[in-house]
Amino acid sequence: MRTATIETTHDDAALVAAALAPDNTSEMTTTTDGDRVVTRIERETTSGLQSTVDDYVVNVDVAERVVQTANRPTNHNT
Repeated sequence: MRTATIETTHDDAALVAAALAPDNTSEMTTTTDGDRVVTRIERETTSGLQSTVDDYVVNVDVAERVVQTANRPTNHNT
């Protein structure tokens, strides 16, 4: 079994983790610790692990952007 643990920091780690949850496979666990999102990935093969890590990194980037956009104040001219 091959494993990788990825830790990232975010202003709203819980929200980023929640945004990632739907994309997690059964070989992945994601937790939060303060401002950190910690994801452990287990795969049978090195190539499978690399592919899952690559996908996860893209998903983290998208989740962070979505959270930042959602938390951005808006100016509505009414």
